Amino acid sequence: MAGRETLATRAARAAGIEHVVHEYVHDPAAESYALEAAAALGLDPARVFKTLVVADGGGPAGDGLAVCIVPAATTLDLKAVGKRAAMAPTERAERVTGYVAGGISPLGQRRALPTILDDSALAHTTVFVSAGRRGLELELAPADLVALTRARVRRLRRV
Repeated sequence: MAGRETLATRAARAAGIEHVVHEYVHDPAAESYALEAAAALGLDPARVFKTLVVADGGGPAGDGLAVCIVPAATTLDLKAVGKRAAMAPTERAERVTGYVAGGISPLGQRRALPTILDDSALAHTTVFVSAGRRGLELELAPADLVALTRARVRRLRRV
């Protein structure tokens, strides 16, 4: 499991939660990493969630970053995050989380950020999130994802 071991998989294992790691061949030309994962693993995109780092405009010196977890085929409604919310620059998201874009996991981040999970996750027995690198997904129960990330749950997706 050496190639499948990441900070995210270690965090799940250390927490003792039931989870499954799924690996697929990542296509460097893929435009949407979460949709790529859904297609490669033959999953309904509604069960595959992307992890987005957002600057919410709050916090000391504008350091207010948050993680938003939304279904792969949807768009994040930034207004649901906050009046001044904007996507964090990729390099900043990578530096703060310790992961590369397309492999940012909500688990095992270098610095745990406040997390918000889209409420649609609760409709599924299990959901898929990045396991900490491109081509690796972590399947777990939404309740475990909420517990591990201390996520608030509300609607984040734009309709």
